[in-house]
Amino acid sequence: MKGGWADTERHSLEPIAQATYTARRRAELSARFPGELLVIPAGTAKVRANDTTYPFRPSSDYVYLTGDQSQDAVLILRPDEHGGHQATAYLLPRSGRENGEFWLDYHGELWDGRRNSLAEHRQLLGLPCDDVRTLADLLAGAGGPVRLLSGYDAGVDAALDGRTTAEGDEAFREALSEMRIVKDAFEIADLRFACEATALGFEDVVRTLGSDAPTPERRIEGTFWTRARMEGNDVGYASICAAGSHATTLHWIRNDGMARPGDLLLLDAGVETRNLYTADVTRTLPVDGRFTPIQRKVYEAVYAAQEAGIAAVKPGAAYRDFHDAAQRILAEHLAAWGLFEGRTLDEAHALGLQRRWTLAGTGHMIGLDVHDCAKARTELYVDGTLEPGMVLTVEPGLYFQPDDLTVPEEYRGIGVRIEDDILVTEDGNENLSAGLPRAADEVETWMARLRG
Repeated sequence: MKGGWADTERHSLEPIAQATYTARRRAELSARFPGELLVIPAGTAKVRANDTTYPFRPSSDYVYLTGDQSQDAVLILRPDEHGGHQATAYLLPRSGRENGEFWLDYHGELWDGRRNSLAEHRQLLGLPCDDVRTLADLLAGAGGPVRLLSGYDAGVDAALDGRTTAEGDEAFREALSEMRIVKDAFEIADLRFACEATALGFEDVVRTLGSDAPTPERRIEGTFWTRARMEGNDVGYASICAAGSHATTLHWIRNDGMARPGDLLLLDAGVETRNLYTADVTRTLPVDGRFTPIQRKVYEAVYAAQEAGIAAVKPGAAYRDFHDAAQRILAEHLAAWGLFEGRTLDEAHALGLQRRWTLAGTGHMIGLDVHDCAKARTELYVDGTLEPGMVLTVEPGLYFQPDDLTVPEEYRGIGVRIEDDILVTEDGNENLSAGLPRAADEVETWMARLRG
């Protein structure tokens, strides 16, 4: 077993497409924390049950700064004498044949597949790479202040125990999140592709829906997942395939029901690309291809709210403007339907009474995480101002619970959400998921065409 193996080292590799972008991102991070040792782990495998693990997905900040997706890797930025940093990615090298690691180690390459050599990684990532098994000694001998992205690698956390502060690490996490608020050209292109692939997945689902027989929600989930695996890495989050009254549960991911003709299907799903950027799109579809009058009534209210929300997305606008615009339109419809029990529209809206049926916020940033930039400071995110390059969802909804006695019976059990991924441009916005129809008539026409 130790001998007779060919040399499979790859030479003259081209850098990955985002290498120039990751170098700029590391330079920006370096400038924010001069003189400090910066430690960003990719993370380790997470146990699913006993000796099986979930498919590995690296920390988004590690990916953002390296473009790499290796398990157990760590990016280190060491301060240098010029006030900047020297960046090194610490990774596992190829598993050796001569010492038996290749086949004896349960995570050797015989078991888990070939991994890049350190030299290959250097060429691909465009930065120095070293053996992660030497990292513990480096961390033990490092002096000066340290910032750590904690919670991803227990070994790294333990090696730096007592060397960092909770406040310092939280500020580090905030900075990493805030760097990702405005997307660069590589990220925007990847998000555009994620939306295009997601549109294909929605088309696959429409072709799957039965017009005269129920369709299992899990078949819908599996149909979209197949497209996600074909076009990208995976789904970016657990798909919500909510039929009938399940659509009134905001995060319905059990997907154990049936989509029956006459019902609505709320499908909230997104393809995660091979670079790990995800779309987040929702369409609410009549299972048999035609909205009933009450379904159309609710749907068109949500569509009008989304139109108002999207129109409010532009550079210089307050981040909250699109939420406020959508909420106002929904309140107007609810008032017109007589659901505010004698209160005027202005009174009801001022009190937020519409939130009984609108429930959630109207959107969020999107990128490497489906809820991207979540650790950014409030003043830079939800209390901030929109800038070109930001990408966010606009996703108003109305959700009438099946047991809600404050609404007429015909509304009960109806849930509608429409969600698109919107890029802030220099002069307004671009709907990256515009390939999927939104208006009720367009949805019906689109479904009829796909079903032949």
